[in-house]
Amino acid sequence: MASHHLVPAAALLLAFILTAPSAGQPPIGQFCDSSANFTANSTYQANIRLLNATLPKNASSSPNLFATGTVGTLPDIVYALALCRGDTSAANCTRCVTTAFQDAQQRCPYNRDATVFYDPCALRFSNQNFLSSTDDGGNVLAYVNVQNVSAPAKVFDAAVGALINATAVYAATNSSRRFATGEKGLGNFDKTNPKIYGLAQCTPDMAPADCRTCLQGIIAMTAKGFSGKKGGQVRGLRCSYRYEQYQFFNGPSLLQLPEPSPALAPSPSPAPANMTPLPSRGGSKSNGAARILAITLPIVAAILASIAICLCLRRKKSKPVRKASVSYPTNPEDIESIESLILDLSTLRAATNNFDESNKLGEGGFGIVYKGILPGDEEIAVKRLSQSSRQGIEELKNELVLVAKLQHKNLVRLVGVCLEEHEKLLVYEYMPNKSLDTILFDPDRSSQLDWGSRFRIVNGIARGLQYLHEDSQLKIIHRDLKASNVLLDSEFIPKISDFGLARLFDSDQSKDVTNRVVGTYGYMSPEYAMRGAYSIKSDVFSFGVLILEIVTGRRNSVSYDSEQSVDLLSLVWEHWTMGTIVEIMDSSMTSHSPGDQMLKCIHIGLLCVQENPADRPLMSVVTVLLSSSTVSLQAPSRPAFCIEKSGANDSDIHTEPYRGNSESTSRSPMSPNEVSITELEPR
Repeated sequence: MASHHLVPAAALLLAFILTAPSAGQPPIGQFCDSSANFTANSTYQANIRLLNATLPKNASSSPNLFATGTVGTLPDIVYALALCRGDTSAANCTRCVTTAFQDAQQRCPYNRDATVFYDPCALRFSNQNFLSSTDDGGNVLAYVNVQNVSAPAKVFDAAVGALINATAVYAATNSSRRFATGEKGLGNFDKTNPKIYGLAQCTPDMAPADCRTCLQGIIAMTAKGFSGKKGGQVRGLRCSYRYEQYQFFNGPSLLQLPEPSPALAPSPSPAPANMTPLPSRGGSKSNGAARILAITLPIVAAILASIAICLCLRRKKSKPVRKASVSYPTNPEDIESIESLILDLSTLRAATNNFDESNKLGEGGFGIVYKGILPGDEEIAVKRLSQSSRQGIEELKNELVLVAKLQHKNLVRLVGVCLEEHEKLLVYEYMPNKSLDTILFDPDRSSQLDWGSRFRIVNGIARGLQYLHEDSQLKIIHRDLKASNVLLDSEFIPKISDFGLARLFDSDQSKDVTNRVVGTYGYMSPEYAMRGAYSIKSDVFSFGVLILEIVTGRRNSVSYDSEQSVDLLSLVWEHWTMGTIVEIMDSSMTSHSPGDQMLKCIHIGLLCVQENPADRPLMSVVTVLLSSSTVSLQAPSRPAFCIEKSGANDSDIHTEPYRGNSESTSRSPMSPNEVSITELEPR
């Protein structure tokens, strides 16, 4: 049975000093497997000493400060691995690994399998061949600084998430070292500690995909425990990450991320500084704080829910009952946000001149969209669901609760809702440049979008999706991202719209499966179209298609060469492999456009449409790739090709994948303002 030890909080402070451990200084932690032992002066011990004589020098002399070794034959063979942190000097690496060998034998006396962690290095030796595996084997230590941040917790957590994800992908793509450091500003949210710093590392022998998987696993494992805390780190033999509000690593940051967008959030109460270990994957017991939270949080939630229900009952008694009203959730924040969005029917009739035909912006299967002007000269787009529309009150309520809580410059803003008499009305901010497809695919208007505008649109869509997937307090899968669902304001800033098909995920949920597939042909990922499996990587696939459309100016669902290429992905891949990709870039853009930037976008688009969801990058990774000129991109494989439905052109679908049949939804031309909600199923 393996025994796992976590050092006291006071000892952990030593981990913050980036120098080699001195004699007698304890490690951050160790794992000792007492199930198999050796005897003093045995062949096994002699083999450990041989490794101790060679491995420290081999690691420090390696460009990536990493070394493995094997000595002896069965049954006394010893396998060992040593890794020093990427910013450590060679001399410190030598001293640290040497000390680690000594400590491992003292703290795990006569154990054949031992692992020790110092801040600048990690070491494991074993009689089992763990070198052939890239798994940490459960030997993971997690520590958190329990002092609360002074910035709003949700803003800080989002910034940490963006930084850690960015450094993780940089480490995975850094082929020579598998190491990355980064920093992200907090702006005015924390003037005392205006930045956070992060570090991610894998062993250099890992493939990029394995490094990414390893880091994502330990990041997900500790995300909740680190919420709102000033610092935290997870140490594994194969991969590690750490973040702090001070620069704890040597040298300049390899990545510099922009400050977070302004947002409102309550400030957490300060707590006394104390470095507390979180539970390790190896089996350590939960700390006291975790147990307290586990007990108190459900009680607090129950009390808040009871208060909210009482408030709802009081309001119901004091207000006249309407013929149609919104059923409120029991979350007080949801109640406030939804009530502030309710608009009177008389107000909307006046704003649209009683839904006059002259104010009609467009029409779709849902009904008609009208332009209106509210008191104060605010321009709006009013979506009036027709009586024949299959959109119901429950579906409207789901979208309303969802969109009301999303605030981002690259998401369309919901102005209000009206459910009076027989009307079902959704009111959005007005987008004067309508939807992206109305300009991008119009031969007469596409020249309005020069490369600078298109690149800003790509970046804006990426940031909006990152917010939905990773940075907002909710985790949203859009499921219907396409050019007609991206609206453009007067300055061509993109706004993602139409959350009718969106799904809300739990923070620890990674995917789901439905037997009723809804969405748009050409933008659907293969796993969703064929098996009904969807995740944030499904949206990434749609985003990849959208990038290729923006760069080439071509719809994904049109056949250009009946003999060779039946869809945009096939066409792009064909030219990519032949080295003639420039030939299919939109000719309406000026000849002075930066070709290298266009090529990078094509490259990122191809990475996003890989057949295996695990091979597609996270949106936080995409935003880093778009903004960085130093991160190298891995070569894409042949993308997944979605079979185009005969005669379909950007059409919505509803399919039963397990029965092998599909049915195209009959619909009118989409609204030029594209603020429609497509048919959805209740969550």
